[in-house]
Amino acid sequence: MTMATTRLKTLLIVSLVLNIFLLGAIAGGTYRWVAKQKAEVLAQQRGLRFAAAELPPERQDQLREALRQTRRESVPLIISARSGRLDVVQALAAPQFDRAALDAALARTREADVAVRARVEATVAEFASTLTPDERLKLVDALERHGPLHVGPPPKK
Repeated sequence: MTMATTRLKTLLIVSLVLNIFLLGAIAGGTYRWVAKQKAEVLAQQRGLRFAAAELPPERQDQLREALRQTRRESVPLIISARSGRLDVVQALAAPQFDRAALDAALARTREADVAVRARVEATVAEFASTLTPDERLKLVDALERHGPLHVGPPPKK
């Protein structure tokens, strides 16, 4: 073997090692990026449908159907809340500010929102009464992480 051949083999081995290292770094970085994206999506999932994800599928279906029925029954309230929001926008955008009209629109919106929330809470309470103690614990844990019982970090001072 000549010196040039030995040098060529050494450069080839060094190049191969560096390429393998580079491929490993790219694969590791991609894995971490994908895992982070999934974690962020899971962290952003809020709402009752995500809170039931740890329950058995038949229980999830029961809750989903009960919430659908509540939504169907609450359509007039939902429409009233939406109409109230539009009235709030109009009152705020009017050339002449009318505080009484704004207060009335806010009150209508608030009343409709509270009524819808009360119906949804009653539906969840009724559903919870049908769960086993173990299923209720799973639901509470999920409600704290994903649902309306999620508190979040304490406010900064």
